[in-house]
Amino acid sequence: MARTGRPRAFDKDQALERALLLFWSRGYGATSVQDLVDALALERGSLYGAFGDKRQFYLAAVQLYWDTYERRLLTALETGPVLPALREVLTHPARAHEYASDVGVPQGCMIGNTTAELVPEDDEAREVVARSHARFIEIVADALRRAQAGGEVTRAATPEAQAQLLLFTAQGYSLVARAGLDPTAALAAVDALIDALRA
Repeated sequence: MARTGRPRAFDKDQALERALLLFWSRGYGATSVQDLVDALALERGSLYGAFGDKRQFYLAAVQLYWDTYERRLLTALETGPVLPALREVLTHPARAHEYASDVGVPQGCMIGNTTAELVPEDDEAREVVARSHARFIEIVADALRRAQAGGEVTRAATPEAQAQLLLFTAQGYSLVARAGLDPTAALAAVDALIDALRA
């Protein structure tokens, strides 16, 4: 009779969520395998067996981060006026304290953090980031196209160009937020961009 192996005594999805928070708060390089073992209360063998090495574990966490972000982005933009929703999307990094956990406080956008730490040397990380950026532009451009048709947003530029500008702003805002920023000045800058998009 073939051995089927010992079943995992942990919830893989829950472990990935906890790892996401740890990587998000500390970054890839500053998070050791021992940090993951301690935070997840797992044996190293269980961790490697479930997720592979630290890099693969990190990339899985980044993908989970993006999947969650994409769902929230779609929900935010599918109903009601687009510009207030976009303002909320852009100022999201300033509310990182809302995601505080016992493993630390996430900082900024994890896609932006991955870009700064791993891209361009890591091909797989670059692909994850590129896919995330492309989806952001696609989702936001679709919303802006509807908003242009409804007279909410200016037609001075294409929805794709406007979405690209919003991506640059979101990523820049996120990185500046990590370094500490004046919330009043940051919100004023976002409001200036949103006002520039009004019809």
